[in-house]
Amino acid sequence: MSEKRINPIDKDKIAEDPHLLPYAHTLGSAIIKPIDKGRTKGVAMTAMYEQTSNQLHQIKDQVEKLLSQAQDIHDRIDVSEKVYLADCSFKPVMGQIYHLYEKSDGSWILSMVSQEEWGSNPPYFFLATARLLHDHTWEIIDVNPDKPVVEV
Repeated sequence: MSEKRINPIDKDKIAEDPHLLPYAHTLGSAIIKPIDKGRTKGVAMTAMYEQTSNQLHQIKDQVEKLLSQAQDIHDRIDVSEKVYLADCSFKPVMGQIYHLYEKSDGSWILSMVSQEEWGSNPPYFFLATARLLHDHTWEIIDVNPDKPVVEV
């Protein structure tokens, strides 16, 4: 016959489901502290707002940079259109510097000769110095402040 085992611990001091207790049930158990849910959520929300704000600021900076780059390209297109309308009796070489002048009749001419090389009596009115870039757009290097064709 089987003997019935008797638990030597008083029934009032034993929990039937100790894993459901809101506190440690033995001396060696982990410390269980109630969580301040409001504070935890507040700290998490503060961190979330800070991180997302930083990310949005980075995206804003990137968008502004892209807009600036797009404006620079648009400006080069405008300048290039003007330069390509000028008379030119040679084939410009990419990477080289050329000079834009205005003739007495108001038309423009592209020249390899700088205003300094003309001497004291240049035949044309100096407008700008430009470089032909590899994408076939023109970069303005210098403009005549008396009659700027573009802003540098």
